[in-house]
Amino acid sequence: MTALALDLGTARTRLLLSGSTAIKERPSAFGEPGTRRWPVRHGMVADMPSCARLVRAALSDAVTGQHPPLERVLLGVPVTASRLDRRAAYAAVSSAARCRVTIVEEPLAAAVGCGVDIADPRPRILLDVGAGIAEAVVIRAGEIADAGAVQVDVQVDGGGPARGAGCPAYARERVVAMVADLIARIPAALRATARRQGLLITGGGARDPELARKLCAELRITVGPAPDPVNATVRGLACLLPTVEHRTSGTSAIDECHPTKGRRR
Repeated sequence: MTALALDLGTARTRLLLSGSTAIKERPSAFGEPGTRRWPVRHGMVADMPSCARLVRAALSDAVTGQHPPLERVLLGVPVTASRLDRRAAYAAVSSAARCRVTIVEEPLAAAVGCGVDIADPRPRILLDVGAGIAEAVVIRAGEIADAGAVQVDVQVDGGGPARGAGCPAYARERVVAMVADLIARIPAALRATARRQGLLITGGGARDPELARKLCAELRITVGPAPDPVNATVRGLACLLPTVEHRTSGTSAIDECHPTKGRRR
């Protein structure tokens, strides 16, 4: 099976073909500097036709004539994406790739990409900080048990986000408060275990030392950036590719997508 992992981020789009270790990366934009269009906002598809054009351009770089036809794309989406957001992402990618598309929640993929045993019944806290959205999740027994999100705005060329800008100062307090609220919602019997396991940070924001310092100081929890944090999601998606061969197009590689159902707590 020729398959592709696709991390469609606000600032950068990353792709990894099955059987390969070479990650292809490009800005999540097209057009000339100063007039570029950025069709992904806060991790969600804001402009489907433009996003499809972006994906086609990215695929042309990653899938060349020497590769067999693409059969499957595993696409990451934010945990907090609505059903409409997920349909928009699915429509944009499937129209560009012209193959089956399967969806998985990005923080779960990021955990897999970091080597976390997501099947562990003990709760694990992960914070995924991208250029457009920061999501904190509690992972337990193979699923995301609870989640929170903060939108992030970093404006540069053509309204797009800066690469490597980290978490803006104004958003750090909001991110810390979000993680604190998430920890407080973990059932009391499991909270100490979750805290002992520490907080794992992925995404570009993992490179922001001030964010890690504030999280550690204010939450009194061990905080550590993931190895190669910006590529954790796409590597995790690639690891999950073998699990999706027999799943229905448009559904999650871990579970059926029910973005409107309540999270288990």
